[in-house]
Amino acid sequence: MKMDAGKPHVVVVTGLSGSGKSTAIKAFEDIDYFCIDNLPVPLMGNFLRLCELDMPDMKRIALGIDIRERKFLKNYNQIFSVLEDAGYRFEILFLEADDDILQRRYSQTRRIHPAAPSEHQLVQAIDFEREQLLALRNRATKIIDTGALSVHELKRFITRSYSHIDESELISIQVLSFGYKYGLPPESDLVMDVRFLPNPYFIEELRDLDGSSEPVRSWVLQWSSVQGFMADYSAILLKLLPAYIQEGKRYLTIALGCTGGKHRSVVIAEGIADRLKQNSYHVRVFHRDIHLE
Repeated sequence: MKMDAGKPHVVVVTGLSGSGKSTAIKAFEDIDYFCIDNLPVPLMGNFLRLCELDMPDMKRIALGIDIRERKFLKNYNQIFSVLEDAGYRFEILFLEADDDILQRRYSQTRRIHPAAPSEHQLVQAIDFEREQLLALRNRATKIIDTGALSVHELKRFITRSYSHIDESELISIQVLSFGYKYGLPPESDLVMDVRFLPNPYFIEELRDLDGSSEPVRSWVLQWSSVQGFMADYSAILLKLLPAYIQEGKRYLTIALGCTGGKHRSVVIAEGIADRLKQNSYHVRVFHRDIHLE
């Protein structure tokens, strides 16, 4: 059956309980898939049709389905045939792990396996589920053994395999200026103290202005120490950001502080943000204390 390029790309995320389906669904969300976990199978056809009619811009969908959806296991061939006949571009991502790995994960989380009447029948439940899902596994487009993967490694695999966006778009960056006299921003991931730089506060005609004004900006940026710091710190950030992305970090707050958060930190935050934007990163700037006395 020929797939319709105009229809959404649908990934059915399934596999053994405890193999990381929830983590995989979150990874799909991070790369802009519309995700629903445990969608009732009778609603699948109507859901996809509604997406086409009411949300035509939705081009990527991930659906998490497991053994709790018994009707899916009984009728999955018919369900997939309907999707194929309708021209949907769909694939099946099947997650699994060895029995001892699954047992350890359930022991650590103290959850009860969905196929087990009680926690004392975990081994039998895993065996039963593996048998029930065998035919579905054989039809899978892609099979991932998550036994040796950490949460971050599984997310990276999903990102590399399914992402449709550039790496620089996988992380949202906030560059924040603040004043140390008002306390550290608790949301910060990286904090840099810029109080060692020349201070326009001691220039009478600049004292009542802030770092968003051209006179203060020009005065701060005239110093070679400022230019050198901005170049060096930007270079460090540009080396760090790909590593943060690889580790699955999606939001990063970079805080730059001066004494009052009104002059130096404002100018430096704007300058650092501009350099990151020039390298195609998505950056927002927020000046926390610029209007405080």
